[in-house]
Amino acid sequence: MSKKKINKLIIGTNNKGKLREIKSLLPKSIKIYSTSEFSLKSPTENGKTFKENSLIKSKYFSKKTGLICLADDSGLEIDFLDKSPGIYSARWGGKHGDFVKAIRRVYKELNKKDKNWKNKKIKARFICAISISYLNKKIACVVGKVEGYISHKPKGKNGFGYDPIFIPVKKRKTFAEMKPSQKYKMDHRYKAFKKIRKFL
Repeated sequence: MSKKKINKLIIGTNNKGKLREIKSLLPKSIKIYSTSEFSLKSPTENGKTFKENSLIKSKYFSKKTGLICLADDSGLEIDFLDKSPGIYSARWGGKHGDFVKAIRRVYKELNKKDKNWKNKKIKARFICAISISYLNKKIACVVGKVEGYISHKPKGKNGFGYDPIFIPVKKRKTFAEMKPSQKYKMDHRYKAFKKIRKFL
């Protein structure tokens, strides 16, 4: 299967920001379908790791459509919060994935742990697991990471998810303050894509 170049695939996400970013990273020669074209809801993600959840999604959407599926599972780990929210990153935003709410919860948890957390450098990383599956068969699964720390307040209007509170190492701006073209060249999804490109 993987010897042959993939010429069409479905991106297994209902997150518009994620869909946009993945599309921008894929070779232009691939015809891309989105889950909304098939009116598909996302499966229950009950894996214990980003990799497991990514595979649950890519296999599910592939079986539903008969297309090869590329799916990612990603999230934010904050060392000071014992690596939370981690695989529950989207769930911290509640049923509707409201990231304003999720970001508020991050600050609430940091405050609970230490009122003076703003005087410390709160280390964090974004992790992205990308998998490609065809029906029940895994073609590939890789992980990309970007290290950084938590901003004292949300900044910037670009990006999505936790981007307004994440400052990558050696940068002063949050992901949400950067131009998408700048962020897409350095984030966790880009790093995972570099590893998976040979399968495309």
